[in-house]
Amino acid sequence: MADIAIDNPGGVVLLMGNEAIARGAIEAGIGVAAAYPGSPTSEIIPTIAAVAGKRKIHVEWSSNEKVATEVAAAASLAGIRSFAVMKQNGLNVASDFIVNLNMTGIGSAGMVIFVADDPGGMTSSNEQDSREVAKWFDNPLLEAQNAQEAKEMVTWGFELSEKVNLPVFLRGVTRLCYTRGNVALGKLPSGGEKKAFFPEIWDMYNPAKSRFTAGPSQVAHKNLHEKLKKARALFEDSPFNSYAGPENPELLIISSGVCTSYSLEAIEELDVADRVGALKLGTVWPMPEKLIEKRLLSTQKVLFVEETDPFIERSVMEFAAGRLPEMGGLAFYGKRSGHLAPFNEQSADLVIAALADILNIPLAPRDPGYRKKAEEAMALVPARPINMCAGCPHRATFWAVKNAIARDGRNGFVCGDIGCYSMAFAAPGFYQARTMHAMGSGIGMANGFGSLGDYGFDQPVLAVSGDSTFYHAALPALVNGIYNQSNFTLLILDNSATAMTGFQPHPGTGMLATGAPAPIVDMEGLCRSLGAEVRVCDPFDLEETTDAILAMMQKKSGARVIIMRHICQLLKAKRKIPGECKMRVDDEKCLGDSCGCDQLCTRIFGCPGLMWDGAAKKAVIDEAICVGCGLCADICPAGAIIREEARP
Repeated sequence: MADIAIDNPGGVVLLMGNEAIARGAIEAGIGVAAAYPGSPTSEIIPTIAAVAGKRKIHVEWSSNEKVATEVAAAASLAGIRSFAVMKQNGLNVASDFIVNLNMTGIGSAGMVIFVADDPGGMTSSNEQDSREVAKWFDNPLLEAQNAQEAKEMVTWGFELSEKVNLPVFLRGVTRLCYTRGNVALGKLPSGGEKKAFFPEIWDMYNPAKSRFTAGPSQVAHKNLHEKLKKARALFEDSPFNSYAGPENPELLIISSGVCTSYSLEAIEELDVADRVGALKLGTVWPMPEKLIEKRLLSTQKVLFVEETDPFIERSVMEFAAGRLPEMGGLAFYGKRSGHLAPFNEQSADLVIAALADILNIPLAPRDPGYRKKAEEAMALVPARPINMCAGCPHRATFWAVKNAIARDGRNGFVCGDIGCYSMAFAAPGFYQARTMHAMGSGIGMANGFGSLGDYGFDQPVLAVSGDSTFYHAALPALVNGIYNQSNFTLLILDNSATAMTGFQPHPGTGMLATGAPAPIVDMEGLCRSLGAEVRVCDPFDLEETTDAILAMMQKKSGARVIIMRHICQLLKAKRKIPGECKMRVDDEKCLGDSCGCDQLCTRIFGCPGLMWDGAAKKAVIDEAICVGCGLCADICPAGAIIREEARP
């Protein structure tokens, strides 16, 4: 990680997009940064945390995004600039608070909310477009093209926030967060003491006076729209909007964010800079209408390039419809015309194809031999289906779940959730998860299924939740299940970290975002205090775990909890904790295709540490990958997989 707090104005350093965003927040003089981990934003908080003591910044991993936003807002209300970070799914969690914060406004210090979308859903359960939410909520919205601009937008966003008295959204996407680029550093704020004070103290002569409590909503809503008008006026002259190309282009491209880079590359690749103009919008909402009107009046054709939804496309078309008849002759291209898709990522190749079609430019096909060479090259790439890591405790848990459900015989099923264990919907988790939605939805849906007894429903219901997800979103649903006497079993898969997004700490780990020690919120004690029956199992003890799941499933009422506790193997490696044992396959006992198990270990169990030797027709241990968990020895029906001496 770069020295993110180096005080070298004008110096150029290579930064990841997330690091540049963190640097921008530091340059803006934030006093508080809060988030819940979620790719593609996970590196921002650790980057700030690394210099939190030096810069006197309070940094935290909050229990969820709503709390993170509330923590940040409180700092703003007390005169301290604050920064909240989340991915698109997290914005849904925070939204209930944000829509109300917009009604009251913030304090004297700015507040920026960075939201990273994930076009293509590479690390997410959806590819939601957060720009729609910003428009819906009436929040000013910025979108950066590259790492340099992202850093600058963060600092400018705080100034904008203070001018309009609203939280400002900065939207990123996966390619921005994980890009790397040269970033020119700005000046760091002086180390002057930040003094927090909340001015809305009780006044006996006017006890109801407060800007930050509920008032007449119609008045607050009117004020909110006045603030947006102010933001729009500021956006007209924003340095983050720009135009390149002829004064009267044959075709105008309107783009934002990383799509601007794709558009400029496509223009260059097709050599149409004399025919095509490119309008880049960094201030996405509210739109700078005068700037857009000027450019629309200079052309007859407009192509919109954006990720993911046709947000700018719809907004500009709506604006143009209100300017009829002077804009009635425009032809619009983009998602609506089918030239670009409203899903997945955009790319320079996709923009090139759209431009070529609109401008009637023939695209020269590649050499006929190119496809054949490409196919031959692809054949050399080994298949890499999704999988859990070697020795993952979740694989053990779902193997036990599968066997317990089979032994019970009443068509039990698992309500899935978001995390590494999401792979329970596929082969790595033996297809056990039958529902999969948002964080905490597994136990929420189990509440519903478990309340259907009066309708003859008698299938056992299991819900799964990770340890971090338990604190984030599962607790309210567990309380609900206990209160409403729903019949289900919750499996908390406790692997000692927020493993899927980079091993960030959570309330059960005993560590803060800065690495400082913290009190442990005991999930076992917490569940018991709520009235749930609780058992704690090591999923690698397959017999005990399977019996425990079966026993809990067969109870007739109430919410039960089993904590599946085993440290993540990757976390063990980070902490240099040795494996339990060394594994080998006994060639005499492994009969291969003659065994009758139908390659149970490699075809079904599927641990990456196990391989099938096609020549010998036997299973073998991949010693480069095997972590020595020993679980494969328990599942081999022939006893052919042997545990040897404990590793040093």
